[in-house]
Amino acid sequence: QVQLVESGGGLVQAGGSLRLSCVASGRTFSSYAMGWFRQAPGKDREFVGGITRNGDSTYYADSVKGRFTSSRDNAKNTMYLQMNSLKPEDTAVYYCAASRIVGWTRASENYAYWGQGTQVTVSS
Repeated sequence: QVQLVESGGGLVQAGGSLRLSCVASGRTFSSYAMGWFRQAPGKDREFVGGITRNGDSTYYADSVKGRFTSSRDNAKNTMYLQMNSLKPEDTAVYYCAASRIVGWTRASENYAYWGQGTQVTVSS
C-alpha cells in the first residue's frame, strides 16, 4: 500500500507557473505508474498526465500538452508536475494517483491509490 500527499498548489495569475509535488510513503514507489488528475467545480475528474514507473515516458491530456511536464525522482519517492502558461480553465483540485499497471493509463479506475488533492486557482 502507498500513501500520497500533494503540495504546491496556490493562487497564480494567468500566464504564471506552479510546481506540484506528490510524495509517496513506502519503499515501492518505483513499482507504480503515476498519474495526475484534476477536478474543477461541477465537472468530472479528468486525466492530466501520466508517467511510467521508471520515468522514461510521459503522457498528457491535449489540454495541457506543451504547458505541463511531469517528472519523478524514485530515490525521493516524489513525482512533480511543472505547470507553465497557466490559464483560468486550469483551475481545479489536482490529485496524484498510483497504479500497478505496466506502462501508463489515463483511466482513473486503474489507479488504486490517491492523494487528498491540492487546490490550484488561476486568476484572469
